[in-house]
Amino acid sequence: MLRFRPAVQMVMKRLGTRASSIGTSDTIDTTYLELPAYDFSKPQSLGHRKARLHYQSRKRGMLENDLLLSTFAKKYLDGFSEEQALMYDRLINSASNDWDLFYWIVGKQPTPKEFDNEIMDLLKKHAKNENRELRTQPNLF
Repeated sequence: MLRFRPAVQMVMKRLGTRASSIGTSDTIDTTYLELPAYDFSKPQSLGHRKARLHYQSRKRGMLENDLLLSTFAKKYLDGFSEEQALMYDRLINSASNDWDLFYWIVGKQPTPKEFDNEIMDLLKKHAKNENRELRTQPNLF
């Protein structure tokens, strides 16, 4: 059992169904919380999607992915077509675990077939940083 402070409980309750079972006690019987699925069918302009993806690439909640994805988005996202932007959107918003995403990018685990596409190939190449570029996270607008 894990113990949480009341403020953390409130945040966890907002995350989704598994966290809602916390109730009034300060314990939870799982170490894994499912994030709510993102609705890709929601219509939005390409510019809006790219702006959202820039932000989501920078604010992952895990520094390793913050660094990889934010620098990747800064370098490539503005040049993506609608189809490529949707592939990137599905990649970063479908994975339920950011560590899985990180391991796929750096090649420590095989990439699932549904995410093995041109965007993942480009992201893997970016992660290798063969030119040894000095990369810093871009500022948020």
